[in-house]
Amino acid sequence: MKPQSALKALKPLLKAPSFTSKEARALGVSAATLSHYVNVGALERLARGVYRHTSAPVVNDLRWEDLVNVTQTIKGGVVCLVSALAVYGVTEDIPREYWIAIGNDTSHKRTPLVRLVRMRDVTLGRTTFTIEGIKVPIFDLERTIVDSFRLLDKETAIKALKMAMKRKGAEKLGLKKLEDYAKKLKVNIAPYILSVTT
Repeated sequence: MKPQSALKALKPLLKAPSFTSKEARALGVSAATLSHYVNVGALERLARGVYRHTSAPVVNDLRWEDLVNVTQTIKGGVVCLVSALAVYGVTEDIPREYWIAIGNDTSHKRTPLVRLVRMRDVTLGRTTFTIEGIKVPIFDLERTIVDSFRLLDKETAIKALKMAMKRKGAEKLGLKKLEDYAKKLKVNIAPYILSVTT
């Protein structure tokens, strides 16, 4: 396909925050043509096999720009653990890596600055947060707290639970949901909830 007609073929993908070379190939556009568009400045290469049109929505909030880009390069990835705690504002730690959950049966090459966490269930508590119109998959606050007790050190998990318990209004921690997730994921957090609430 000639470069002039390839851009028209890519039109359904150009308004998305990113698209893959596989999606482009399904529309008849080769990797060589994508490289041509990168060289002439019409496309930006975000990662291996992941592209964005130069007029596609971008994240101006520098705190989350790289996290958003990373989630777009990992198919089925969900922001989790330390990165999710940071998004929810229930940690004082600054993540040095982007923590992304993927299913046990998912294959993905190691990426710099990304900590892939293989999980059996990546649907429980899965939701999205929106940054400048871009939806990013993330585990909800309650699942994030339970996962912290499962997979992080107790000090980090307890601190996150305490900070989450202080939240008010719509951002308030749902204790019932927290207990349900803990039961499903076989984590006994009842003593920690009791110590924080009494």
